[in-house]
Amino acid sequence: MSRLSGISVIFDLDGTLVDSEPNYYEAGRQTLAEHGVPDFTWTDHERYVGISTQETVTRWKSLYGLRASVPELLADKNRRYLELAGTATRAYPEMRKFVELLAGEGVPMAVASGSSPEAIAAILAVTGLDVYLRTTVSADEVAHGKPAPDVFLEAARRLGADPADCVVLEDAAPGAAAAHAAGMRCIAIPYVAAQAHAPEFTRAGLLLRGGQEEFTARAAHDWLVRNRS
Repeated sequence: MSRLSGISVIFDLDGTLVDSEPNYYEAGRQTLAEHGVPDFTWTDHERYVGISTQETVTRWKSLYGLRASVPELLADKNRRYLELAGTATRAYPEMRKFVELLAGEGVPMAVASGSSPEAIAAILAVTGLDVYLRTTVSADEVAHGKPAPDVFLEAARRLGADPADCVVLEDAAPGAAAAHAAGMRCIAIPYVAAQAHAPEFTRAGLLLRGGQEEFTARAAHDWLVRNRS
């Protein structure tokens, strides 16, 4: 029997499994430029890391007084993002190793993301992770995006897992808050270094303040084995 029997693992996608934030930034920068906001910076973008695309463009409409509707902005940003994502998205090497390790032990896995279903599918396909990660949930499919627990609870439901038996991997404070609200343990790998001390991360079972540079597949696996119950 696997040393990890009884555990299910749910991955956030962007900034956790794959380094997609540069593509999200570029898609957002292009979208806003087209709608009359020419100076959207990476620092501006960092405020939206970890929340859904829908919530992001809703905030933009209000903040910048955009004339376009939220559905128009969402479609525009998603279209631009998909064009970028399909050609240039990199899976973090240690995350790929971790997914392969878990797959080898038969651990049920899912992806729960604020991205659209199309973006999730495109990224998993282009990185080859779709071989292992067949259960996916988009924030578009539930009532509320992160920090609400909806995407994680739906992922657990689709896996047939008790939330208490699920461990979430997250890079953003809203996702860590969502995992806690879902009653799940969390391995936190902060993407934005300045957020590493955010209160949402303090409840993580394992917090790697150094982000992806500090994450190793073996250490995460060993932590799961030690913290099965």
